[in-house]
Amino acid sequence: MNPSLPVKTPSGLLFGVAYYPEYHLTDRVETDLDLMREAGINVIRVGESVWSTWEPRDGEFELEWLAPVLDSAHRRGIRVILGTPTYAVPPWLQVAHPEIAAERRTGEPIPWGARQEMDFSHPVFRTYAERVIRAVVGRYADHPAVIGFQVDNEPGMELFHNDHVFEEFVNRLRAQFGDVETLNREWGLTYWSHRLADWSELWRPDGNSFPQYDLAWRRFQTELTTEFIAWQAELVREYANPDQFVTTCLQYGRPALDDERVSRALDITSGNPYYGMQDRLDATLERSQLSQWTTTGVPALFRAADRMYASKQGRYLVTETNAQSIGHSDTNFPPYPGQLKQSAYTFISRGAAMIEYWHWHTLPYGIETYWGGVLPHSLVPGRVYDEVAEIGAELAAIGTTLDGFEPDADVAVLWSNASRYALQFTPPLRVDEGPDPESYEKIFDAFHRGAVEAGRQVRLLHLDQAAELGAEALAERFPVLIAAGVYVTTDAELALLRDYVAAGGHLVVGPRTGYADEEARARVEVSPVRLTDLAGVHYDEYSNLEHEVAVVAASDALDLDGTAAARLWIDGLVADDADVLASYVHPRFGDFPAVTSHAAGDGRVTVVGCVPNPALASAVVRWAAPDATSRELAGETTGPVTVTSGTLPDGRRAWFAFNWGWEPQHLELATSVTDTVTGAQLQAGTDVSLAAWSTRTFLSR
Repeated sequence: MNPSLPVKTPSGLLFGVAYYPEYHLTDRVETDLDLMREAGINVIRVGESVWSTWEPRDGEFELEWLAPVLDSAHRRGIRVILGTPTYAVPPWLQVAHPEIAAERRTGEPIPWGARQEMDFSHPVFRTYAERVIRAVVGRYADHPAVIGFQVDNEPGMELFHNDHVFEEFVNRLRAQFGDVETLNREWGLTYWSHRLADWSELWRPDGNSFPQYDLAWRRFQTELTTEFIAWQAELVREYANPDQFVTTCLQYGRPALDDERVSRALDITSGNPYYGMQDRLDATLERSQLSQWTTTGVPALFRAADRMYASKQGRYLVTETNAQSIGHSDTNFPPYPGQLKQSAYTFISRGAAMIEYWHWHTLPYGIETYWGGVLPHSLVPGRVYDEVAEIGAELAAIGTTLDGFEPDADVAVLWSNASRYALQFTPPLRVDEGPDPESYEKIFDAFHRGAVEAGRQVRLLHLDQAAELGAEALAERFPVLIAAGVYVTTDAELALLRDYVAAGGHLVVGPRTGYADEEARARVEVSPVRLTDLAGVHYDEYSNLEHEVAVVAASDALDLDGTAAARLWIDGLVADDADVLASYVHPRFGDFPAVTSHAAGDGRVTVVGCVPNPALASAVVRWAAPDATSRELAGETTGPVTVTSGTLPDGRRAWFAFNWGWEPQHLELATSVTDTVTGAQLQAGTDVSLAAWSTRTFLSR
């Protein structure tokens, strides 16, 4: 495993926009930058989308068009993140070299006309990409406004099926397994007469039906993405100054992306969290997902923030997020007043060191005509600009106060990219039209949402990161660890879970955890695998659910409110010597416990035998983690109020209080704090008002 570079975090909070002056129909750079400065914007991201502007013809570079922008920004104290333009290939290159087109299926090139249509592992593409990277970065690396570089943009969008890519896949399999007989055994290729006599007989991925093959293919594709970004990062570092950072912006749903591995070669993680606004942020309502690139609901917004922090276990940059409506011409849901500030502070409260909107001005042309910027189509500042300016003023008042900030965590939840890939190929859950490719996310989110709605703060941990900590440190830092949907596991990872319990940790186990090994083979063992003795429970059957099944408390441990239920899935748990905490109300599933718990030495294992609805999940988390850090500000909070926090190097705690709804809320302070923005000293017992869709920030004293 390659070591991760340490996180390089800029001082102070960066607040800005992606800025594309080249997209304007007229020259208004000075006007734009003046408006930005008035709004408290102190950083812009430029240059990553316009290779054909940097190099309009093969070998003919036009590099000076950006200089006036950077010079003008620097005069105003606005810093710059410069992007490499490698994700959008110019027409002359695809005409001259059609062989660089990526293939989504073997022999079927992606048609040109959008972006990221190229195979970035192709040597011809790499030659041209290196040339433009060196030209652009070499020209501007020493500009005093440039504080960092973004290489490429949202990588990992496609799974490449090109001939040379497949050949490299076979080469890596040969290096990993040595011979085809080993591959036959490890992948179970006796099944359906797929045994290979020679590597040349390995079939293409297009018609593959083996989960083991698919997992290897997905891992290989993420390696290509990781190698491409690391290659660019090393090129840029040949020119970058020591105080400049190198990053890329991640869209976390990309199929060929392993965020933790790609982040190892970067100085800081950056992500593009888009979210559903308006009623999709109302904590009192349930709403369907608006689009595939936006989250829905408050817990999902926090999950996006927690995932970005988890990529390097450190602070991160938000390189793109909503300013106005996000989507195409039929998706127009601009934020309610206050929601922009709420989302900004959500990310900051979970470790963001920069909030940057996509983008400054709404475009009059192109596929993203209705992806709203800070300025509307008229380019006349309006309500959104005013709200952005209000946020900018508050962040300027906070200044460097949050330098060294680390988000608090009451529970840790394991994240497994390998399990996500595997459960996309063999989904355990169903939607109306068939297998649900988001099965992993739905299992994971059920428990993460339960923690958020229980008022507990979450730290996501990749499996490799948990292993690096080791069992004792893991148990000391995170007394409650949730492993739900962790389907693909190595023997060492299962041993880590056992050792965590032995070290005194409370392990909460959800469906599918440990069920498959590192090759996505179902383990030939009783489940929950390697944990039956510690859990005091086992199961050998399971069922999908077409309707929710009510769950009731079977002991005084869980405080269930009558709405608790199982969704989508049930494991047929059999309690051996575990305590039964909850049961199903059902003529058949009532034979199985819904939640069990068993003390194992100084530790404990709690098993949730279903995908829990929010009421059940939050009750389990409240019981497992009775001490919530957030309570120190104003006691237990419920409903539309969320409180998050984090620690500063000097020992103080920063607090963030949110009201996710229309009704005003009141909090009575349980401790004396300072209002971060106004500097007002507030004593314990003070009634703190939270207007509709509002956020307040405090510092402990």
